[in-house]
Amino acid sequence: MHLDTSPAASPTAHDSPFHHDVLAGLRHTPKYLPSKYFYDERGSQLFDAICDLEAYYPTRTEMGIMETFIDEMAARIGPRAVLAEFGSGSSLKTRILLDHLSSPAGYVPIDISHEHLLKSAMRLAARYPRLPIHPISADYTTDFALPHIDEAAHVVAYFPGSTIGNFEPDEAALFMTRIAQLVGPGGGLLIGVDLQKEHAVLERAYDDPEGVTAAFNLNLLARINRELEATFDLEAFAHRAFYHAVEGRIEMHLESLQTQCVTIGDALIAFEAGETIRTEYSYKYTVPQFAALAAHAGFDVERVWTDERSWFSVQYLVARS
Repeated sequence: MHLDTSPAASPTAHDSPFHHDVLAGLRHTPKYLPSKYFYDERGSQLFDAICDLEAYYPTRTEMGIMETFIDEMAARIGPRAVLAEFGSGSSLKTRILLDHLSSPAGYVPIDISHEHLLKSAMRLAARYPRLPIHPISADYTTDFALPHIDEAAHVVAYFPGSTIGNFEPDEAALFMTRIAQLVGPGGGLLIGVDLQKEHAVLERAYDDPEGVTAAFNLNLLARINRELEATFDLEAFAHRAFYHAVEGRIEMHLESLQTQCVTIGDALIAFEAGETIRTEYSYKYTVPQFAALAAHAGFDVERVWTDERSWFSVQYLVARS
């Protein structure tokens, strides 16, 4: 079993950037919390449950695209590639790729949730005993180095799902510029991009009837309580999700149901009744809009695969020299 955990540096529960970012966001006007902190172990489990919901179309639609066009995708990636997955999660889609790649040189899953990452990496190591696996526990929006693998012909980043939509467009361009630098000239990026569609479809996907997305959103407050000695009453906040047509994005918020004060360690945060904490943006693109964003980041779009309804796309980009 070729599982190398040495590159991983586990973030601690009392990580100072988490504390700093939470206080900075809640002292801002309007209040916000970075969506990357959704993914503690419980948050990762809840997101996996969201992906199985009937209302949440992105996962099954993207899986369908991959199953239909996987041979074309594998051919674009080519032999002896190192596959570096950003936000590896449960790696379900990754198995489809690994099953079809020609002699992959290695797999590098990168995820902020350390325990979830290692469990996923162990499962993949058991399934692919000859594949070198190098998990990296890191915030993939920051700078980090990939391990050197002698047999590699090139590096291809894999960023599935609709996570690129969680960045504001300028931030998305900067993030993709980092990826272009990481994979190097001629390196690739296989990325999932959610597309514009009927507003009702979008809003239902982020406010499901079963309430799983609401639990996922509220779990962020539970994490702050647990890790930062905070006093959020989860029953005093409610999940809200809506489509902002002008900006072309879904917004997720947590609404304070009453006037209240919350402590985070020694800090006191006041809320008015009806005031919200923005926890996520999810931008939806047209194919030309995303091509322009990719070009700004130093990538050329080589191929776009979509489902029959054009609800979602998987795109293969190549970094320019």
